[in-house]
Parts: sequence; C-alpha cells; structure tokens
Amino acid sequence: MVLGAAIGMERQWRLRTAGIRTNALVSVGASLFVVMGAVGLGENPGADPTRVAAQVVSGIGFLGAGVILRDGFNIRGLTTAATLWCAAAVGSLAGAGMEVMATIGCVAIIATNTLLRPLGRFVNGRQRRLGAPLQQADDDDVPTDFLLEVVTTDKSEPRIRALVLQAVDRPEYTLRSLDIRPGKSSQTKVMAGVSAQHAGDTAGLEVAVQRIGLDPKVTSSRWWPAETDD
Repeated sequence: MVLGAAIGMERQWRLRTAGIRTNALVSVGASLFVVMGAVGLGENPGADPTRVAAQVVSGIGFLGAGVILRDGFNIRGLTTAATLWCAAAVGSLAGAGMEVMATIGCVAIIATNTLLRPLGRFVNGRQRRLGAPLQQADDDDVPTDFLLEVVTTDKSEPRIRALVLQAVDRPEYTLRSLDIRPGKSSQTKVMAGVSAQHAGDTAGLEVAVQRIGLDPKVTSSRWWPAETDD
C-alpha cells in the first residue's frame, strides 16, 4: 500500500485521473491476489500460483482502458494507464515476498515519470522547431492541466474567489480543484486547477489572468502548466 501510494503521489500532484488511492488500491489488490495464490493454492501440488498473477495483469487492462481518452488527434492517459500497470507489478512483487524488488520497482517508476519528462519535452521542442507535427504526443508532454494563482487580501478573498470561478467557467475548461492558501502579510492565495479540453489551449487562461489582475485588491495573478514544479 505504501509503495502504491508513493507512485500515486506523483500522479496526484500532476492532477491525473488515477491518484494516490487508485494506485494504492491497485497495489494492495494485486498483492492480495498473489498472496491468495501462494497460500491458498500452496497445499495443492497441481496448482500453479503464477496463474493468479497472470490474471492480475489481465484485470489491470480494464482499469487502464478507463483512464485513456482520445481528444481529436491527441491521446491522453497512456502514461497514467502504464503507471497503474506498473503499480500492479509492484504489488505483485510485494505479495510474493520480494520486498526489495518491489521497492526498486517503485523507485524506477517514480524516476521514469519525473526524470524522463524533460527529455520528452526536449524531443518535442526539437520536433516543433523542425516543423514536424506532434499528433501523437505523449499525454504528459502536451499540457492539458493548468494552475491559476491569484494573490489578494484576506478580506477580499471571498470576492476574488468568485471572480476566479467566474473566469474559469468556460466551455473549454473544467474546474478540477479550488484551494485557499495563506500568504504573507495578511494575504491569501486562491489556487484553481483546471483541465483544458484541447491540449495547449491557454488563451482563456491568459484572458482570465488579465481580467482578474485589473482588480485593485489583487496583488498578483498568474497561471502555469500543472506538470511543472513551479
């Protein structure tokens, strides 16, 4: 469960469909099935516990299909589906008693989802400079989730929060989260997480930032792709 939650933490931070609980449940479920196959069938000499693990792999395919979405020429969710599949493998290793391999696999999965991201962006950026189309870009390399941050005074927070909700209430965006965080010197941060229907659609966010920034009680307003660690 701990290793699965660690894998899901990275997905949750990037506002992906399958987060902490989903990956933790996948790891725990896979581990329980493997333990059942080893313990429950161990007394039967003709039983093959590895068949249970094979069925776990097949079952994860249904979960993976549920997080893959197609938006025109763009396919979203492939990385999240692959992460779920890997989380099941980590759970299976833990259930089989190979805790060291499970831990190594967990670290490798998190490193792949974080450290290889700049390489993917570099390749995509070079393709754009060469004029090559990115019709099949990876779901994590074309930004579709964004964060909108507005800094205001504590007293003006309710009104500014309403302005933020009104600004992102557009057909091309879906509000995913809204957080109120304390700032410095009696200031408050209003954080809104939004998902765009089309990859790279940021025109509405730019308009929202400019409109909200005109309010005299707003200290600063900005947006950035949720994939970055800004």
